[in-house]
Amino acid sequence: MKTVTRSNKPRRLGEILIDEGVITKDQLNIALTEQKKVDLPLGKLLVNLGFATEAIMRSALGEALEQESVDLRNVVPDPEAIKMVDSETARKHKVIPLNYNPIQGNLTIAMSDTFNLFTLDRIRIQIGQNIDINPVLAGETEISNAIDQFYGYELSIDGILHEIETGEADYTNYQGDIEEYSQPLVRLVDVMLADAVKRGASDIHFEPEESFLRIRYRIDGVLRQIRSLHKTYWSAIAVRLKVMADMNIAETRAPQDGRISRLIIGRQIDFRVACQPTIHGENIVLRILDREKGVIPLEGLELPDDSMRQLKIMMTRPEGMILVTGPTGSGKTTTLYSLLNHISTEQVNIMTLEDPVEYPFPLIRQTSISEMAGMNFSDGIKSLMRQDPDIILVGEIRDEDTAEMAFRAAMTGHQVYSTLHTNSAIGALPRLRDIGIISEIMAGNIIGVIAQRLVRKLCKYCKEAYEPDEHELTLMGKQQKDLTGKIYRAKGCKACDNTGYKGRLALLEILKMNSELDDMLVQGATAREMKEAAYEQGFVTLADDGIRRVMDGITSLEEVTRVTDLTERMT
Repeated sequence: MKTVTRSNKPRRLGEILIDEGVITKDQLNIALTEQKKVDLPLGKLLVNLGFATEAIMRSALGEALEQESVDLRNVVPDPEAIKMVDSETARKHKVIPLNYNPIQGNLTIAMSDTFNLFTLDRIRIQIGQNIDINPVLAGETEISNAIDQFYGYELSIDGILHEIETGEADYTNYQGDIEEYSQPLVRLVDVMLADAVKRGASDIHFEPEESFLRIRYRIDGVLRQIRSLHKTYWSAIAVRLKVMADMNIAETRAPQDGRISRLIIGRQIDFRVACQPTIHGENIVLRILDREKGVIPLEGLELPDDSMRQLKIMMTRPEGMILVTGPTGSGKTTTLYSLLNHISTEQVNIMTLEDPVEYPFPLIRQTSISEMAGMNFSDGIKSLMRQDPDIILVGEIRDEDTAEMAFRAAMTGHQVYSTLHTNSAIGALPRLRDIGIISEIMAGNIIGVIAQRLVRKLCKYCKEAYEPDEHELTLMGKQQKDLTGKIYRAKGCKACDNTGYKGRLALLEILKMNSELDDMLVQGATAREMKEAAYEQGFVTLADDGIRRVMDGITSLEEVTRVTDLTERMT
């Protein structure tokens, strides 16, 4: 959805179109003359005369009227929103519902005339006075096509599956017009994408077995089976996904990567698509890139005060390296984006090397690593150094060349952020030694290391308090007499889809380097010795942070045990 920047003084539509080079003054005069003969809006007349397309008119009208505008050609509306406005009302008043947000209590509707109070009143009568209407501008023809596309066809997963099961169409070799909404499988894919986004999933897995297709969503870091379909439908679904992702539909024996972009439930969503051949057919996984969820302000990470304070101190150092460590899926990229977003201003030049770029940022120059173009992380850093950067993000340190170039940047007055695959913050130091970086180079050039894990948060509506048993107390490193208050466990209710958990938060282990630790590093101290020295300076491990969150009632002991090793706390 494109949001138009507001100006102090709205310009007339004709002036905007002339300034943008869409029409000439002569064409505007012709349209104005015709307008005296027929009572039609100027924009519609220009389209009828062939001077401009409806898409251009929609964008220009949005600017002239200072309204949000939307291109409906790649929209997947919310089925719940479609149900709220009946087909007759939608066709009569030329509107199409896009998204219903029950939490905020508003309904987003695309209209060709967002100032039509009569239409807004009619819709308000139908949906109820307690729901706010958020009108966005769309072309009249686009709205009519969308009404034909989304009304009259089943748009729920259960309904479409029933339609498929009871239908007579042969989907085994479906190669027809992939955009035909009369095909239930086309609608099924779109609705599944929308359903996964609404549920807060991070990935969608399409997994063919010998006789059926398994569909799973990864929600809050845990895979959950959503549907199972007969194997005969998989070839058509795979074709649809590959066409949407601009993949080669004839290639079934080699891995492929692609990308899908759709306007889903009112916001732009990207899907990174990966296709992998298996013994039962092609396995397809979609990574959901939802900028609303992926780009979190630093304050939105829900960090304890001491952790937040340490992070801000580390970011004030003008040069050096900050590393974020953890396994795949532990939220390293999200944390790095939050740090960069916090320090991004017009006064600094921030440049990134990513594989690939997941979320675009204003003011930040982002580059995707392309092995096909012959640019890896090491070569990319050399190139970035000639772009006068103040801050550099290197997506991942994988080898000695990349590590050496990253440290060279840190030693020449740049602040460098990167990720590393290690199990702990202290573990990053021997890992860098293994890669080939000598201790003398690391000392003084590493600002700090952040180790991270993600745990699910207990559902606030159904979490259940209880007294921990002796084994649980041992894991927590506490005695019953030391325990203040009860701890909580998951139960399950409608609000959390009977899982007991809703949302995730990060457990952090922050190792802030100082002169003492640098000296120990040069002298070849072991990881245990450095950890003991860090403890004396207030170092908090992942396990410590996890137990702190358990005691605060935010997560469960079972969940912390799933992602961290608590055995060192056992007494």
